[in-house]
Formats: sequence, C-alpha cells, structure tokens
Amino acid sequence: MSNIPSNLKYSKDHEWIRVEGEEAFVGITDFAQSQLGDIVFVDVATEGETLAQNDVFGTIEAVKTVSDAFMPVAGEVLEFNGELENAPETVNKDPYGAGWMIKIRVTDPAQLDGLLSADEYAAHIG
Repeated sequence: MSNIPSNLKYSKDHEWIRVEGEEAFVGITDFAQSQLGDIVFVDVATEGETLAQNDVFGTIEAVKTVSDAFMPVAGEVLEFNGELENAPETVNKDPYGAGWMIKIRVTDPAQLDGLLSADEYAAHIG
C-alpha cells in the first residue's frame, strides 16, 4: 500500500502539493517514485517561470525511464530543491518530505479544489 498523506492534494499525474499560505511545495507521490524505480537525476529548468496547470515543470530520470513532472496547479516556480542535484534518490526515500521538487507561488487557488484528496488518489491508483 502506498503512503498517501491526508494533508496533501494530488493530481492524476501523481504529483502532490502542500500549500503553505501563498506558496506551495510540489513533488511526486510515493506511488510514482515506486513505479519509476531508482531515480538518478531530477532536472528542473523552469525556475522563475510562471506555468499553467498541467505544464511540464521538469523531468525525472530513473535507471530505465525518463518521466515528465507536471504542475498540479498554475503558478510561478520560485525554487528548485537543490538537494536533489547531488542526491536525487531522496525522492525515492522521502517523496513527501526532503524529496520535494519545487516551491511555487499558486496563481489560481481555485484550481486546488479540482485536485484529488488522499482517498480519491488512493482510489485513482487502485
């Protein structure tokens, strides 16, 4: 059973978002990292850009595959988690904590209402 914290919102593309005031942290779910396998590189070149919901904010490279990471809501990418440059495996070990990928400023908070709750996400991944 995947770890699905109830205090987060989820996208159908397996990103999570944790809102803190006007800012939010975004990463990939425990389910997503388990599907990808050993993550060897996280590439985010969108720092400073404002992206629409579902835009690609970066890529996640695992041993056998490369996967896009999508914006769960529209926002400005404020920061990339620099820890992942030297330790991309942090996403595997702690996807909801130290393995966060980007910090954003949410530009359309109404989009948060369209995301999945923990229970809905659990149903989505079956």
